[in-house]
Amino acid sequence: MPNLADSFDTVLAAVQVSAAALSTDASAFASLGDDELLAAQRSLASARRAIDASAAAVAGEIAHRSRPELGYAGLAQRSGFRTPQKLVQHETGSTAREAGGLVSVGGMVRDAASPVDDQGDSWMRPVGRAVAAGTMSIEAAKAIRSGLGAPAEGVTLGQLADAVVSLLSLDLDADAMFRRGRELRDDLDEAGIVDRERAIYQARAVRRSKRPNGLNRYIIDADLESTAFLDSLYDSMTSPRRGGPRFVSDDDRAWAAGVEADERSTEQYVHDGVLQLLRSATLVADADTRAIVGSRVPAVRVLVAVDALENDAGHGRLEGVDIPVSLSTVQRAVCSTSTVAIDFFTDQPLNVGREQRLFTKRQRIALAARDGGCMWPTCDRPPSWTEAHHTRQWKRDHGSTDIADGILLCRHHHMLLHNNGWEIVRDPAGFWLVPPPGVGVDQAPIKLESKCAALRDLRREAGG
Repeated sequence: MPNLADSFDTVLAAVQVSAAALSTDASAFASLGDDELLAAQRSLASARRAIDASAAAVAGEIAHRSRPELGYAGLAQRSGFRTPQKLVQHETGSTAREAGGLVSVGGMVRDAASPVDDQGDSWMRPVGRAVAAGTMSIEAAKAIRSGLGAPAEGVTLGQLADAVVSLLSLDLDADAMFRRGRELRDDLDEAGIVDRERAIYQARAVRRSKRPNGLNRYIIDADLESTAFLDSLYDSMTSPRRGGPRFVSDDDRAWAAGVEADERSTEQYVHDGVLQLLRSATLVADADTRAIVGSRVPAVRVLVAVDALENDAGHGRLEGVDIPVSLSTVQRAVCSTSTVAIDFFTDQPLNVGREQRLFTKRQRIALAARDGGCMWPTCDRPPSWTEAHHTRQWKRDHGSTDIADGILLCRHHHMLLHNNGWEIVRDPAGFWLVPPPGVGVDQAPIKLESKCAALRDLRREAGG
């Protein structure tokens, strides 16, 4: 009877032969229909997950044989490497990050095969089992672990185990899995928001290091508010080159045309623009700053429920940033800037009906707070890169410019919707994306969910 090593080598040899038979000529796939092409991609992903599961299991065993208590007798150190991650990196030719992830998930796979106990990361065992079964990718498993974090005061193993079960029921990519995991952790650990915000604030830094050419490199590790500001600045400066909105003023159109025609690369343009802003030491909308960011001066919007401010309980959000901020940060922002109250249940005073086609500035603020960015599934474009779409179209349906029938879409998805026969409809449950004929299963509508974390908080607290 062949031993495991012989069987393993035999199976891998067969896999290698089969893989060699797969075409890598891009032109060979040109004859496939759309459904066949996507089916091929899914099949390859499934095969890769199966191979990755074995790779993780091997990496987990390497890490076990290199555990710290073994010292120099451990496999990694006996092989001349300081850590099992370094050994796996050497054997696989991967990056340090990839090797570290393989070892981490390998530990989950190994633990999943061990007797269940109440210690350590037993709550992650279902994730290890999913990887071993080939139903979850290495990256998705890492995303769950990073998003949920570790047990802490007020967050029990049972709560984390329930969160894992919830995440495993979702069909999400690794990035979306991380975001949802972090949302679940924030929901569980309200008290920890202040501590996490403080830790990020304490870690803020501008670091200087030497580049190979001898000049200095400046690296910014920003706190939450500064990150939101820098993101807004970057988006404002680069939007003409990255699918920014078309419905803007004549001055902004002229500015956008100048940015698109500029011979500098986007990275060079941002570098020169930021330095010019720093030299001018002002962010008011004068001629100098308008030449860099247009009339949309970078701004940070703080979103918070009125009840949270009145009761001094809860947290707020910075528009475009997933991590919540403490009420003390919100209150400081309210004291230093003007505020705009948005009532999601009585938005009629902002409606303008058929008086004008374009949504007003105040309507745009309300839509940004409600939608949180482009509402197309999987799109991550922020509100500043979106256009307001009439779900009851202005010309075809004689629709009105009202908040209830407006929805934010980035330029790409707005044009895709109009040009490819997609529709967005609204009912009491919200907005639904209806595929054109031939796309999706029986044109089943897709529920559109707000990207705004603050609105999600509001609905959760309201029990909706």
